[in-house]
Amino acid sequence: MDVSGATAADATAVKGAARQLLAKVSAAGLTLEGVADEGGLTVAQVRDLFPHRDELLTALLIDAYNESGAAMEHADQGAVAAGASAGARLLAVTRALRAWSFANAAEFTLVYGSPVPGYHAPQDTVPPASRTPAVLAGIVRAALEAGELTPPKRQLTKDSLLLPEAVQLFGGVPGAPFADVVERGIVLWSSLVGLLVFQVFSRTHDSVRDESAFFDFAIAVAAEGIGLEVPLGETATG
Repeated sequence: MDVSGATAADATAVKGAARQLLAKVSAAGLTLEGVADEGGLTVAQVRDLFPHRDELLTALLIDAYNESGAAMEHADQGAVAAGASAGARLLAVTRALRAWSFANAAEFTLVYGSPVPGYHAPQDTVPPASRTPAVLAGIVRAALEAGELTPPKRQLTKDSLLLPEAVQLFGGVPGAPFADVVERGIVLWSSLVGLLVFQVFSRTHDSVRDESAFFDFAIAVAAEGIGLEVPLGETATG
């Protein structure tokens, strides 16, 4: 995308207006005209930076993935610096993602809500989107190397179910008895996202009396699936 003549401040203003509009309408309802009205801009100013709505959606997606990934990375760095166990690191990073999700509900919905009809995310979104699973994979890998994982009672996959990209992200497939730990890690990742969808979209508020405590509990239960103990009751670092 050619943005010659435009400044970073211009792009920030347009994306800021788009984020404000996202909080009012769904991503499917986002239009360049609506963004211009929301930000007090002209349509020409918006089109100079984002000629098509899909280019603006892509920029918003990349920002959301990068911001949420950075929040998790920062939390993990703090936990590592404090000498936290892998389980405590997992709790810290998932709490960080939860905090980001509630503070940026519109962006969370853009990333994890219903697909936008007619929009297909380009390859540019893949590296930013990989930051969240990369943080989780790094913690699981560290737990494995430190002997903090409990071997599963049985291996659930006779043959690997993984694509090469997942193997590369984790850094290879461990040997027995942890040969399916990557698949189990993907279950943990999907459980985290599903839990956040339930909480951000108010699906658990009428089922539990303390959603924050329930989140920690659910992460601990999901972590048991990969043999990792999450120390509940501790204050996460970061």
